[in-house]
Amino acid sequence: AMQCQSCLSRGSWTHPRRSLPGSRGTQSVYLCAAPVPGTAGSYFLRKILCASGISLPRGCARYQGGSQERSAQPSSSRHGLSHLRNVATSDAIKKHQKSLSAWFSHQPNEERQFGPSFSLDAVHVDPVIRESSLEEVLKPSPDLTIQNQLQQPCSQVISLQNLFDVDACGRQVKNVVLYGTVGTGKSTLIKKMVVDWCHGRLPRFELVIPFSCEDLSHSHAPISLRRLITKKYQHLRDVVPMLGASNLKVLFILNGLERLNLDFRLAGTELCCDPNEPVPPSAIVVNLLRKYLLPEASIIVTTRPSAVRRIPGKYVGRYAEICGFSDTNLQKLYFQMRLSQPGCSGEGSAGSSSGEKENLVEMLSRNLERHDQIAAACFLPSYCWLVCTTLHFLYFTRTVPPSQTLTGIYTSFLRLNFSGEVLDSTDPTNISMMKYVAKTVGKLAYEGVMSRKTCFSEDDLQQCFEVEMKTESELNLLEVFRRDVFRFFLTPCVQPGKEHTFVFTIPAMQEYLAALHVVLGEKKTLAQRVGKELSEVIGKVSEDVAVVLNIISKVLPLRFLPVLFNLLKIFPRYFSRLSGKDRDAIAHTMAEELFKEEDYYNDDVLDQINSSILGVEGPMRHPDEAPDDEVFELFPIFMGGILSRRNRAILEQLGCSIKNLAAFEIAKAMKKTVIRNSRKGLPPSELMDYLFFLHEFQNERFTAEAIRSLRTVNLSSVKMTPLKCCVLASVMGTTCHEVEELNLTSCNLDTSSLRILFPVLLRCKALHLQLNSLGSDACKEIRDLLLHDKCVVSNLRLANNPVGEQGAQYLAEALAGNRSLTHLSLLHTALGDRGTEVIAQHLAENKHLQELNLGYNSLTDAAALQVVEVAKKHATLDKVHLYFNDISEEGKRALHSLRMDRDGVRALVFLTAGTDVSDYWSHILNVVQRNLPFWDRERVRQHLTLILQDLESSRRQTANPWRKAKFLRVESEVKKMLGELQHGTL
Repeated sequence: AMQCQSCLSRGSWTHPRRSLPGSRGTQSVYLCAAPVPGTAGSYFLRKILCASGISLPRGCARYQGGSQERSAQPSSSRHGLSHLRNVATSDAIKKHQKSLSAWFSHQPNEERQFGPSFSLDAVHVDPVIRESSLEEVLKPSPDLTIQNQLQQPCSQVISLQNLFDVDACGRQVKNVVLYGTVGTGKSTLIKKMVVDWCHGRLPRFELVIPFSCEDLSHSHAPISLRRLITKKYQHLRDVVPMLGASNLKVLFILNGLERLNLDFRLAGTELCCDPNEPVPPSAIVVNLLRKYLLPEASIIVTTRPSAVRRIPGKYVGRYAEICGFSDTNLQKLYFQMRLSQPGCSGEGSAGSSSGEKENLVEMLSRNLERHDQIAAACFLPSYCWLVCTTLHFLYFTRTVPPSQTLTGIYTSFLRLNFSGEVLDSTDPTNISMMKYVAKTVGKLAYEGVMSRKTCFSEDDLQQCFEVEMKTESELNLLEVFRRDVFRFFLTPCVQPGKEHTFVFTIPAMQEYLAALHVVLGEKKTLAQRVGKELSEVIGKVSEDVAVVLNIISKVLPLRFLPVLFNLLKIFPRYFSRLSGKDRDAIAHTMAEELFKEEDYYNDDVLDQINSSILGVEGPMRHPDEAPDDEVFELFPIFMGGILSRRNRAILEQLGCSIKNLAAFEIAKAMKKTVIRNSRKGLPPSELMDYLFFLHEFQNERFTAEAIRSLRTVNLSSVKMTPLKCCVLASVMGTTCHEVEELNLTSCNLDTSSLRILFPVLLRCKALHLQLNSLGSDACKEIRDLLLHDKCVVSNLRLANNPVGEQGAQYLAEALAGNRSLTHLSLLHTALGDRGTEVIAQHLAENKHLQELNLGYNSLTDAAALQVVEVAKKHATLDKVHLYFNDISEEGKRALHSLRMDRDGVRALVFLTAGTDVSDYWSHILNVVQRNLPFWDRERVRQHLTLILQDLESSRRQTANPWRKAKFLRVESEVKKMLGELQHGTL
């Protein structure tokens, strides 16, 4: 009771004084709010005071459990205590709050992508917390069955602010155990709780002192509680002496109790009620929870389910389980808050992306409502984070090279949730949680990828997890895994007809874990594993034996010793060669999976990921309809991504080590196979996957060698999002070689896409940009491209783009100054007469153009003849396409009169050339057939009718039977096209 005298030297507060009867002088007795923990302590204190002739003062407040007995303390004493507390501690606590707020508001690097305004206050959504009981905690671990994994509806919901309310018996709760499986948001919830207290939103407590149990587990040296607090929080050095000596409402937070090995037996941890007594950190935690040390302090403990029973139930006032986002409305709120953050879409795109973000959230909400599987995945707040991060990567990447990789997102996601934790701190093997997952869940994932299945039965799970369990330690680790980690990776399938199977929580996670399983070398036979271990043992022993044999051979000239010495070295060398073959097998698996022909015509992997999150717009699949084959095209891409230096460094922190030499040898073995397969001419979507693989691999030397072999890049009909443009620009930027042809037809390109791809477009000789809705703004970028001194574009196709008059102005300026362009197609680009006249005016300044296509641009006679007149005088231009324009019969006759030998130019207008068939009739009809889906069908029908009439008229004018036969052949082709057009089959 006299321990608080030490506070006087600091002058931090005064103590009530009473004169004791019978004393010679004035004696001062300093009483703590609870000098001795528990009822017995208070009883013995009263006996000691009575034996000394001292009556217990009425101003003493006594606390026990949930009851609190208050006496009528004089108002002056209460006022003095309150005033002194405010003066002495307010500054220190304010500094402590400021420091905690800065520390706990700090976000990891993975969160910086969501914009500078991102903060925990702005985006946090509290998960559902359910009040639990000791009986539920002590229930046997559930088996790997569907029924036990289905989430029960959360009853007895309790808020974070009410965790310390009185219990059902009316007792004040002092110790709270908050538990939840991996990914439910325990640490984030604690961060939010601390930040709320710092900002005055948790008035129940005057002081909050958080401790990380991981931090405490690394120290075994004895230390006092007061020294521990001031060591972690130096601002509290003036407040610490008041702990236990005042009515200061203190909350201790112990985050991650599973990291500590606690022993509540008296034989294991002695009693200690002195905050100045140095004891091991684990002993401090035990005595705080016993309420023997600082009994009036409140404590909240977070832990995984497997470690809850480490605290005896008699020391716990309330159990609470974090149930995640069991309501889809919470999931929608989370997505809305996170994806709508200002600055989320990067610099320079805030205005244009506002509608895109709203559309993104709307599509995600609709998919949550109609797709139960993704809603089941987002039950875990961690997976909500993964969904948001993936969508941000897919939609808002604007930098070259992209700042992230998809593999990096998944690796960081695992680091945020596992952060190098061991599966069971009481197990002597100390195997990391991620290493255990890679060996067991990774095996299940790999077997699923190889057999092309995503649903797993209970037999599959037992075969994967239990077949090799032979020791007590292995069974204990499986028990911990079941309780803490299983639901993070696997969840019951909710599809009709598959209710009795499990699926991976996120489909891509199966492919990531399968890739990790292979790259870590876990896919080995028993002979390989035993051989490797035996090789390592013999290798170590042979070094020691070699020294002894060398000494003996100098003393005793025995001839067999060198032979024995060499035999010892054979075994490790033999298995080192086998390990090299194992890496060859990894490289072979990667290349084989990357170029599977059955996956050639699927959507590219980025579109597949987008569809898995946002769903596919359109009618739902009928339950009786046969499902599509499962696709695992991310598997080899993840294998390459895991081998990148950055991801290997993160996996090293998670206990999954991949050596530099192993990565180098795998890359070396993979190089020949991958490059050879890439030269075969991949379909556009498969080529995009290959480019994405090179981006994920993050090996610039390997990428440069692979890209040099690509002379033609055909990505037609691939939806080139900003991310794909950045990937293409980044991968192609590893070399500076010229590209013979880049086909970006119908790729949804816009002005920003051209800006991203600008360095790549400069190096392309043939550039196909048809069907991309490129308007005048895009033409401005194309002008800058063609006027660049390093531009090598010789063939540019802009057909079926809304270029318009303003776009024609930019292109005309480009033609005047360009020195590389020889072929330009402006077919169906809405030029009109005015746009064509502008091009004709600048065409005279061009010295290199050879062919110009102005077909289907609503040109009249004047504009067409003006272009032809300029072409006559042009040094190199010898062919002008003018078909499907509004040219009269007079204009047609004038154009027909042109002669190549006389005028130096040929105009392609109709299928006839006087009384003969034009040499270009098949070319014109092929152009019509290819572009018909994008043209006005009625107008095309009218033009084809006029062409047919022209053919019939010319046929009647000729008497040559050979020419008549040619006319009849062309007429039949035109009639066939008109018939198909009329019936809608073309």
